[in-house]
Amino acid sequence: MSTASGGAGGPDRSSLADQTVVVIGASAGIGFETARQVRAEGGRVVLVGRDPERLRKASLELDPVATAAFDATDTDRLKQFFDELPGPADHVMVTAGAPFYMPLEGMDLADARREFDDRLAVTLAVALYGRDKVRPGGTLLFVGGTGGRRPAVGMAVVSALTAAQPALVANLALELAPVRVNLIAAGFVDTPLSGRLLGDRLDARREELRATLPIRRVVGPADVAALALHIMRNDALTGATYDIDGGQQLLPR
Repeated sequence: MSTASGGAGGPDRSSLADQTVVVIGASAGIGFETARQVRAEGGRVVLVGRDPERLRKASLELDPVATAAFDATDTDRLKQFFDELPGPADHVMVTAGAPFYMPLEGMDLADARREFDDRLAVTLAVALYGRDKVRPGGTLLFVGGTGGRRPAVGMAVVSALTAAQPALVANLALELAPVRVNLIAAGFVDTPLSGRLLGDRLDARREELRATLPIRRVVGPADVAALALHIMRNDALTGATYDIDGGQQLLPR
């Protein structure tokens, strides 16, 4: 871990060189790109993913300290992972999970309950089991979304979770201090997950966003990863939610 002095403001964390970052959801998309950028700065990564084959391919490129293939919603397995983590971590980032879109008509209550339980339980489990593994001033960093801030048919579960996550993160920042806790709220990001959700509508969505977003391009995993690394480096940041959507929320429906 870095020990260079940064003067009156605290240690110099302008680089992640020699720091260890655990990425849960690391085999593709935002998680993979974040791990790649950490490695490019000379940091070490521990990769967690649900799909063993995708995790293996990611490992070939990223040369991690360790890997673990399991579903993060299995909180018993998540506890075991942190118990067995080799040495302390500087940061833990969680990108695992997908949005749950379903109108009330036709909704399966068991599925909706499972989504609530899984998303909130993973956040709490990482905080509970990871708190003693992260160095003081390090980060627990979660990735959520912005789409649920506008009511719409099919968005009830997503909207409730979108509202809950910032409040949960702010409270955890107080309870886990001096470990820092933050949330990235992303709009549309052009990832393999987006492709799976949109299917043959993906290209049309990309073109729509290029034409309408204030930044005139689509947000990609590299954009979110760059924000994640900034939050890791800057040890004045905690208890906050950081939006990254290219101005998507500014647009009328």
